[in-house]
Amino acid sequence: MTLKKRWGIGMVMLLGSVLPLTVQAELRSMVIGTGGVTGVYFPAGGAICRLINEAQTSLNLRCLVESTSGSVENLEALRSGDREFGVVQSDWLYHAYRGTSKFADVGAHPELRAVLQLHAEPLTLVARADADIEEVEDLAGNRVSLGELGSGQRGLMETLMRGLGWSQSTFAQVSELPPREQVQALCEGQVDAAAFATGHPNGLLKEVTTRCDSVLVQVTGPVVDRFVEDFPFYRKTTLPEGMYRGTSRPIETFGVGALLVTTTQVPEDVVYGVTQTVLKQLADLQQMHPAFSQLRPEEMADAGRVVPIHAGAERSLKEAGL
Repeated sequence: MTLKKRWGIGMVMLLGSVLPLTVQAELRSMVIGTGGVTGVYFPAGGAICRLINEAQTSLNLRCLVESTSGSVENLEALRSGDREFGVVQSDWLYHAYRGTSKFADVGAHPELRAVLQLHAEPLTLVARADADIEEVEDLAGNRVSLGELGSGQRGLMETLMRGLGWSQSTFAQVSELPPREQVQALCEGQVDAAAFATGHPNGLLKEVTTRCDSVLVQVTGPVVDRFVEDFPFYRKTTLPEGMYRGTSRPIETFGVGALLVTTTQVPEDVVYGVTQTVLKQLADLQQMHPAFSQLRPEEMADAGRVVPIHAGAERSLKEAGL
């Protein structure tokens, strides 16, 4: 089914002219592509759908959430028209729009549009309390788990290492563990520090900071400043004091962000309704998932850093004074 048919857009003859006519369907459906059911994207999409479905009568919309493999699959589905919305990581959105990195073979997708910026997914470094690691520079000479090859945390760590002029030989020992195994390795003294990239608060980070004496590491400095200035898909994040056991000060770091995105093929009134509903019910959204607890309207409106904002979202944001 084409998007025109899906949204009930037809044509009508009027006074010798052909004009577009939106045929009001009984109830229009929208699908949000998310991620795995154990991650943050799936409940994030579910929370947004819940708000849309609670306003179903006024919006004339029914929202469905679909579990996927994540950002790349969601972007491919947006390109093919199989889904209308997706939750995607800011760096992959950047590359899909421009046809770079993994999207070089299929080319640019200039019809991609941002709706709202959601939670941050910063690089989060956890260190054993007895390792005397407080700043990112203190990692040198220690045993560090960089994360699995191909993972988000590994990508951020390698970017940071290149910026600092580091290689794997900078560390006393390098491990490539998945997140769950990093918790065990850190608490059993097999590594001194481990890298995570996730929305906050996070269950694994709560587990590791509760299970063993550990601290979060500051990731700041001129290199981070340059990354954020040069690449629109990076953003700075501050984790508040007390979010995790042992976090006795705000922790500054950087990373990517998650965005709700769509395409120009989705009608303006649909995107307007979705955006307006989320903004008006933001307090309810913040209660639906811990990753949304730190959402602020001004930051959500900053979605246009990576790709243009959809006209419907832009109208809603302007009406909200954003």
